[in-house]
Amino acid sequence: MYIDDTIAAIATAPGEGGIGIVRISGKQSLDIAEDIFKSVSGKKIKEYNPRTLIYGNILEDDKIVDEVLVAYMKAPYTYTKEDVIEINCHGGFLSVKKILELVLKKGARLAEPGEFTKRAFLNGRIDLSQAEAVIDVIRAKTDLSYDIAQNQLEGSLSSQIKKLRDKATEILAHIEVSIDFPDEDVEHITYETLYNKSQELKNDIVKLYETAETGKIMRDGLKTVIVGKPNVGKSSLLNAILKESRAIVTDIPGTTRDVIEEFVNIKGIPLKIIDTAGIRETDDIVEKIGVEKSKEFFEKADLVILVLDASRELSEEDIDILQKIKDRQAIVLINKSDLPSKLDEEIIKEYIDEHRIIKISAIQRIGIEKLEDEIANMVYKGDVSQKNTVMITNIRHKNALKKAIDSINDGIKAIKENMPLDFIEVDFKDVWTYLGEVSGDTVSEDLLDTIFRDFCIGK
Repeated sequence: MYIDDTIAAIATAPGEGGIGIVRISGKQSLDIAEDIFKSVSGKKIKEYNPRTLIYGNILEDDKIVDEVLVAYMKAPYTYTKEDVIEINCHGGFLSVKKILELVLKKGARLAEPGEFTKRAFLNGRIDLSQAEAVIDVIRAKTDLSYDIAQNQLEGSLSSQIKKLRDKATEILAHIEVSIDFPDEDVEHITYETLYNKSQELKNDIVKLYETAETGKIMRDGLKTVIVGKPNVGKSSLLNAILKESRAIVTDIPGTTRDVIEEFVNIKGIPLKIIDTAGIRETDDIVEKIGVEKSKEFFEKADLVILVLDASRELSEEDIDILQKIKDRQAIVLINKSDLPSKLDEEIIKEYIDEHRIIKISAIQRIGIEKLEDEIANMVYKGDVSQKNTVMITNIRHKNALKKAIDSINDGIKAIKENMPLDFIEVDFKDVWTYLGEVSGDTVSEDLLDTIFRDFCIGK
């Protein structure tokens, strides 16, 4: 990372729009802008107060490139804590491209993905968990996932991690005092006190760790696959959930031959819902490919929704799928419940809990709300549905907390066995280090590169 370089990038999405923005950050930002911009008033940018929108033109060899508004933001009160210039031009593809090319010609370097946010982290404006929350805000698919990302961006997770690290620091301080000054007149921490403090810290870390499953769903979406035999109403169910005719519905078995993927918001939960081809034995080559894809998505799904036809008896294919979902997160829907039933529900109860068997009519949208309630219950588990809950949404954070829990367990075991304090100290230093990985206080350059590589250029 060349932190002293001046970087530039297009900060708005590609394509046509009302406004396009070229962002510049670094020591040369103002000089570059002064070199290519001429205000209508004739005054230099530096003659205006910072954060003033200045009307004028971008010029190349005295030829107008575009009519623009330029804003100069002076360090350290900027996103990156460096001097920043933002050029607001017309939102066409060529206008922003030409201005960026001119900025690069004058000495700036094209920013790497996420480099503006990376500089905000390296310059101490935000910690690493807040930096990662930036991309979560951008990618949020529901109001609730957006609120969780905003909370993290505002520092809710950072504050929680700091409290945990402070507790770990307190334990380490007591241990180190006892090691360094064994004969001095200082308060010597007993093994019993050390054990109690360790258990308290462990409980706090575990409580945060247990939000990770729900948090990951909020961030990435619940990968949900709809399975079942042909013509049981899978596509009708998808249409009922989406409240639109997204999938073709006919009475002909095998109509859906490929997977259909859609995102839908169910009670604040982003569902990546996949309608698959009906699972059955077939000689049709195209349908057979669809069936294989269905089986592949079935294996990777977070939630399986099995649709059965109430008007038909259970077949071997139905039983086979029921056996496969027995130990999975799954819901069974008995569709066409408005028709006379030929289906033996007692057999279904052998494979799945009764409360996860729901009678519906996809065509008439009967039972869809009950399905949505059950999905919400499965995700929230009754205790993390409030938007102000501090929640782990990132697999990296989850892994770091898991390592911290493993280390504190080792430390507690050592305390129980009255091991020497310097042995115990090693475990609690590990706890402190792993907690620091979440906030970025203890993190490697290689990991930073991996994290910010997922960002868009210009952010």
